[in-house]
Amino acid sequence: MTAALSDMSLAVVPGEIHAVVGENGAGKSTLIKIMTGVYQPDSGEILNEGKAVTIRNTHGAQALGIAAMYQEPMVFPDLDVAENIFISHRNLGTFMNWGKLYQSSDELISRLGVSLDVRRAASGLTLAEQQTVEIARALSLNVKVLIMDEPTASLSAHEVERLLNIGKALKARGVAVLYISHRLDEIFRIADRVTVLRDGKHISTKPIAEVNHDGLVKDMVGRALDKFATKTKANEHGPLLLSVKNLSLDGVFRNVTFELHKGEVLCFGGLVGSRRTDVGLALFGISPSTGGSIELDGRQVVISTPQQAMDYGIAYVSEDRRKLGLAMTMPIYANASLASLKKFLRRFGFIDRAAENAMAEQYRERLSIRSPDVKIEVGKLSGGNQQKVMLAKWLETKPRLLIFDEPTRGVDVGAKAEVHNIIRELAKQGVAILVISSDLPEVMALADRVLVMREGQQMGIFDISDCSQERVIALATGQDQVASAA
Repeated sequence: MTAALSDMSLAVVPGEIHAVVGENGAGKSTLIKIMTGVYQPDSGEILNEGKAVTIRNTHGAQALGIAAMYQEPMVFPDLDVAENIFISHRNLGTFMNWGKLYQSSDELISRLGVSLDVRRAASGLTLAEQQTVEIARALSLNVKVLIMDEPTASLSAHEVERLLNIGKALKARGVAVLYISHRLDEIFRIADRVTVLRDGKHISTKPIAEVNHDGLVKDMVGRALDKFATKTKANEHGPLLLSVKNLSLDGVFRNVTFELHKGEVLCFGGLVGSRRTDVGLALFGISPSTGGSIELDGRQVVISTPQQAMDYGIAYVSEDRRKLGLAMTMPIYANASLASLKKFLRRFGFIDRAAENAMAEQYRERLSIRSPDVKIEVGKLSGGNQQKVMLAKWLETKPRLLIFDEPTRGVDVGAKAEVHNIIRELAKQGVAILVISSDLPEVMALADRVLVMREGQQMGIFDISDCSQERVIALATGQDQVASAA
């Protein structure tokens, strides 16, 4: 039996931001669950202020001042901000003192250095504002250790900056912040110390001043990793496959125009909220366009449903693998066949499990899915391996055009390199690739051409040889004028 966490030692001190990094499957989630009372350790001890304690459940963790904030905050949409902040309190009395509740909530929000109406309904909050509510809730419970698990994965650049400032404010108030993130640039900006986990074991703990990027990555993956070199020249590609002209969706995006060749990688760059994903959803028929035209192999087509898109050889790898990509409680083999189940159906509607398993096993080897077999539930895999299972599902449909929406969000640096190599290999095989990514180094490493969007408008499209991160940022933020298409 493999131990999820083995001989792990970690010390956090008041007024410190302590980062924890590691590949998916390194043991970070298990560590969090032990600290918050979800899991019980098989051995070892937990010390709180020098005294051995047993954390039997989340209430026990709460009593010790330990709280966790996850990538997807837990708020109650039908309650207002103040009610959400104090939802965990059991000693508010028989009759609610609403004036005191709102005043206390205002004070907690102010301590974080942000502005938020505590009478506002939670249903209208942005993700960043929901996270603020969760942090204020932790403060209301006299939090001593706040665990932030991938807190910026779905935030815009401005929201990331605000969250990092909140982390610094908590540190100044003596809170110990355990900061878990795959974004190493944030680690170097905010952390005082950094601990590396690998394969469930403690590898190192060092002051951030004694660590560099390459050394941290080497500790995480156990080897030196090739850097994501920026492309300087587009790869050779095949004939034209897709031609999109003035594609529009009322109230969402307008007049998006581009071409995509077989074997070419076209990346959509821009900020969160620029409506790049909506273009992908339109091409896949989830949110059909209301204007413009789509041509495949020189023939105009109408795509109104995902099934029509699949019939044309289009596949869409969603950014939200948990909600839109995979069935987490089902095994690998069942997920891998979801988009092509018909080919495994036999007489009377029975599924040929042997063929289904054989197919999944081929993809497990081809994509290096780390699992002992294909019968493991997908929900038990790391994020990077879940991403590979979702890719296997679509590769089995034999797509001509593959749309990747944030292909490496929430995966570690090792899995990120593997996904990039898979995308490059698919392009070499003649698959047309459209990548939607908020990760600029990723865009520059993968793209043959880059299309930049801002607030539903196409700002420019460039060959990679004419592109730079600075140019993408300038167009995405409106600092530059709309550029002519390459």
